[in-house]
Amino acid sequence: MKKSVILFFVAIFFLLSTACAEGDKNVNGENEYDPKDAVVDEIEEGISVDEESSREEKQAELVEDENEQQEEDKQEEEVVVSPSYALQTNETVKPIDEKGNKNVVLLTIDDAPEHYSVDMAKLLKEKEVNAIFFVNGHFIMDETGREKLQVIYDLGFEIGNHTMTHPNLRDLSEEEQRKEIVELNDLIEDIIGERPRFFRAPFGVNTEVSRQVVLEENMQWMNWTYGYDYFQPYMNAEALTEAMVTGKGPEVDVPYSLLKPGANLLMHDRKWTLEAMPDIITGLREKGYEFVDPKLIE
Repeated sequence: MKKSVILFFVAIFFLLSTACAEGDKNVNGENEYDPKDAVVDEIEEGISVDEESSREEKQAELVEDENEQQEEDKQEEEVVVSPSYALQTNETVKPIDEKGNKNVVLLTIDDAPEHYSVDMAKLLKEKEVNAIFFVNGHFIMDETGREKLQVIYDLGFEIGNHTMTHPNLRDLSEEEQRKEIVELNDLIEDIIGERPRFFRAPFGVNTEVSRQVVLEENMQWMNWTYGYDYFQPYMNAEALTEAMVTGKGPEVDVPYSLLKPGANLLMHDRKWTLEAMPDIITGLREKGYEFVDPKLIE
């Protein structure tokens, strides 16, 4: 009997101890929901999200930087163009290779960019005709002129030097001649980032000084084979078209044709020249001539 009572109390004690232990576990053990644990979880989760977001932003920045660098490298990459024409002493162009196309003409436009040069450039671009635009410095002294020059250059045209103020170089001192050429080269380079490599003296008047300066500036000087738009009888589109396509200017004592392979054609920034240009291009092409790209001249 005593033994049974003792065993009974031992069993009761064991049950009570187990219950207390379970109660303690609910208060302090692993199975209890502790608000502090929730805060820690939220912080850890926030850190994880922030880290992931930061990694994504850094990756996007790296991709953007890489794309920008590739674009810069592409722009800076020099396009190597092998010359296929040479400028002759009579200002015509001739293919370097005997098998090259001889039936070409070089189109040049003086007094740019006064009024119509941008329109001319856009028209020529549309017709897939290249040209040299010879620039007068006094036309690019203001922002409007600079913007016009930049547009012409961005369209892919060669920019030439036609002096700062369009004087007759023969009337200037050596220093003044030098300034007329070099200062314009500096100004053009400041605007488009490239110095001209072709020079045309106003009125075709070259001097020993101008030739020396052109040599020092690593340029080539050129006059022209023929041009008629600065003569009164040809200051209309129809007459000018006829003269440029045939090469003849009977009203100014040129009853014979000056058109020939490699001819250097002179035009100006004039309204009637712009109006005549589409028909001049068509007429010369119908005669079998193509327009040489100045960038192909060595």
